[in-house]
Amino acid sequence: MKLLLDFLPVIIFFIVYKSTDDIILATAILIPATLLQMLYTWIKTHKIEMIQIVTLVLVVLLGGATVIFQDKTFIQWKPTVVTWLFAAAFLGSQFIGQKTIIQRLMGGTIELPAPAWKQLNIAWIVFYLILGATNLFVAFTMSEETWVNFKLFGMLGLTLIFILLQGFYISKHMEPEEADSNGSNNSNENKTEN
Repeated sequence: MKLLLDFLPVIIFFIVYKSTDDIILATAILIPATLLQMLYTWIKTHKIEMIQIVTLVLVVLLGGATVIFQDKTFIQWKPTVVTWLFAAAFLGSQFIGQKTIIQRLMGGTIELPAPAWKQLNIAWIVFYLILGATNLFVAFTMSEETWVNFKLFGMLGLTLIFILLQGFYISKHMEPEEADSNGSNNSNENKTEN
């Protein structure tokens, strides 16, 4: 549900573009759609994540520039600016603070050794850099329609694939604490029963 809500403004952008073939109009509608998404999130949860704030600011600035100057280049740069800002934040967390961003986000639910958290954080940095570069490649070497399709399906698809691969990585590196404690508890119970 949250992933759908996060992508809802992009889906609306996509639908408007496909209905009108007008990227400026789609961008003009993307701005209030993103504002409404933020308002809904605030009403529902009483908190807004940093990623949502960054996205909103860039949608307003770059989307607004697209509408004002009637130039799609600004909105085509937005996904790259967002992903590269995230890459920079994840990179900074390698050196600032005791935990990387990915460990702060997921550390409350899973246990990983410290080197695994750092490797996972680096994987996200590389992913964001590649995703941003891929957006630019598609935006400036392919048709406008191809870029609009990539913005919704390509970026979402690549993100879901990366998250799936991350799941495999995490499962290989999870600390076997719970399994050991359950196993040792069972063997102790068996000993006392005998």
